[in-house]
Amino acid sequence: MRKILYMVHQSLDGYIEGPNGEFDWPVMGPELSDFGQTVNDGVDTFLYGRVVWEMMSGYWPIAETISTDPHDLRFAPIWRATRKVVVSNTLDRAEWGAQVIGRNLAEDITALKHEPGKDILLSGGSGLANTLTGLGLIDEYLIFVHPVILGGGKPVFRPGDTRYALDLVDSRTFDGRTVMLRHARAGA
Repeated sequence: MRKILYMVHQSLDGYIEGPNGEFDWPVMGPELSDFGQTVNDGVDTFLYGRVVWEMMSGYWPIAETISTDPHDLRFAPIWRATRKVVVSNTLDRAEWGAQVIGRNLAEDITALKHEPGKDILLSGGSGLANTLTGLGLIDEYLIFVHPVILGGGKPVFRPGDTRYALDLVDSRTFDGRTVMLRHARAGA
């Protein structure tokens, strides 16, 4: 069965966005960008919630026309060529060949995991990740901690009553500044 990998960038104080929705603080240095490419090589499906989908689909199809960043130029064609699945209760369809699922979330995601192929990458956002964590459907968490304290904003994980045990699989430092913590569901 395919795994779902959740990859997210967060501040040292645990936020994915600043108090005003800012996401201008992650730095994609060459080592981090290369590692991202390694992750992309192991997946054949990108999974998004609606909000992250709208951000991604507004940028990556035209990234080469508005960016000169080497990471962006490398990833844009990968993004366009990779299968995309959007989880939404409000969208009936999505552009760029994306499939929309989510009316029966647990069933839809379980079916996606049982399809043949490489792993599935859930990127960014916290809403869908929190929901899938609660359903026990995320297999690995790749959390990139950046050296910034935002002092508030949107947390990676929302407060809850349930505790989830995880096993540390790997940790690394990239570009002398960003730390990756890779965890798997305990016993997975």
